[in-house]
Amino acid sequence: MPDIELKPHEFAHFQKMIHELAGISLTPAKKALVQGRLTRRLVHHGLASFSEYYKLVKSQPAELQVAIDLLTTNETYFFREPRHFELLRDRVLPEYKIKRLRGPSNPLRIWSAASSSGEEAYSLAMVCDDVLGATGWEVLGSDINASILDRARLGLYEMSRIEGIPQAYLKRYCLKGTGSYSGQLLIDASVRSKVGFMRVNLNDYLPDVGDFDIIFLRNVLIYFEMATKQKVISRVLKRLNPGGWFFVSHSESLNGIQHDLALQAPAVYRKEIVT
Repeated sequence: MPDIELKPHEFAHFQKMIHELAGISLTPAKKALVQGRLTRRLVHHGLASFSEYYKLVKSQPAELQVAIDLLTTNETYFFREPRHFELLRDRVLPEYKIKRLRGPSNPLRIWSAASSSGEEAYSLAMVCDDVLGATGWEVLGSDINASILDRARLGLYEMSRIEGIPQAYLKRYCLKGTGSYSGQLLIDASVRSKVGFMRVNLNDYLPDVGDFDIIFLRNVLIYFEMATKQKVISRVLKRLNPGGWFFVSHSESLNGIQHDLALQAPAVYRKEIVT
């Protein structure tokens, strides 16, 4: 692949573009990443400079989505930050289970709001199935990256990505591929059928995703500046039911952000019930 230089003024164009569209702040340290991820598109279109590619992106919505997908792909894995899943298993879901036993209730709804390739959403679904059984709950995974959501819907992963999945869950919810699927694992249909995926830009007006009892918004706030964080948090929390649980990453903080949440555990909050 040719080494096409991303010049400072060209990088500034893409910085501004991704910030306006997705709220993501690309620091100068990300210049090499942007150059590496977009060079393949220059080659694909036979372009000689990033300025030419920027003009193409601005004129073709389909190519703009390709660029957004390339610049918003984030690394994720199953049961990332396991203490959150332990809290979900040992406290949050049993509490809901008791509530459900006391009388009719709506299905428990969980939102993995920055689900990337789906590992977090399927991890949530495995825990729900284990604690609550096969009915009475559903998980929505969302991301701004359209192509990565297509991968998430398949529920098909490389075997190298199984680290972190509890052994009991691995046996119960993951199918080992054979033949042409050797070296891959497929999330069992019993779990896949309870997880939906939807393209959502958290930095824009939210589509009708409904309301949720639990929201995981992890490893995304770190890419936003403070003003954008406030807008995103305010927008997302409108979808959290009173008494609902809100999870952020251990590397993130809500310090300086206005909200109506009470801290329950490190990086775990709960929405107050107004009486």
